[in-house]
Amino acid sequence: MQVVLLAIVTFIFAIDQFSLTELLYRPIIACPIIGAILGDVKTGLVVGGTYELMMVGNMPVGGAQPPNAVLGGVVAMIFAVKSQLPVDQALGLAVVFSLFGQYAVTLTFTFMSGMMARADKAAAEANPKGITQVNLISMCFLGTLFAILAVAAYVGGEAAGNALNAFSESASWFMGGLGVAGGMMRYVGFAVLLKIMLADDMWGIYLAGFAAAALLGNVDATSGATLLLCAFIGVAIAIYDYTMNVKIKSITTSGGDDDGI
Repeated sequence: MQVVLLAIVTFIFAIDQFSLTELLYRPIIACPIIGAILGDVKTGLVVGGTYELMMVGNMPVGGAQPPNAVLGGVVAMIFAVKSQLPVDQALGLAVVFSLFGQYAVTLTFTFMSGMMARADKAAAEANPKGITQVNLISMCFLGTLFAILAVAAYVGGEAAGNALNAFSESASWFMGGLGVAGGMMRYVGFAVLLKIMLADDMWGIYLAGFAAAALLGNVDATSGATLLLCAFIGVAIAIYDYTMNVKIKSITTSGGDDDGI
């Protein structure tokens, strides 16, 4: 039953990358769902939140595909739950397998490039059913590839559980390094996102948020809700910034002595 459900949700997540909601496939949502299937929602929440930070800055640009979030999340959950690996080590291994998802997407794009003539012909004939059929073929092809890879990872991960645990004991230096690499990846993903989004005038807010997280996270009364409290602070800053900009805009457009200038 776990294999069947895992194949179904992976099929849906694969399609969701480019169609449907474009939200379900994100690790922070997908991993808890996979955790429910594998019987460990708590690990799903931990892996999903951590892996989301790793993947948050990875966006496809044109035909270039980053390491795939869907298959990486599936494999990370299998190693964390079935093989009983620590989260950081499971994520370090998952990055390697996420490349297979990258190849699956590239293979789908390559296959569908030959189908575009069929879609063009349907468009020229004003045949929406023909275009819909091409889209359905692409979704089925991509979803099936991902489902097969997920099932293979499930079977292989479960079979490799004892071997991985024995290897972690005999080669603790290697698994320790893998855990450190997995721990670093979340900051790499966030750094990629900041490189794109962070403006010069936002550095003060960024550093204030970092300080607030460090302070709130080290107080027993607030450590359990650190992220929520930081989010409230961020919302308050955003609302204040928006209202101040609206006031400034109204002053500059109206002008006059009544503005107190």
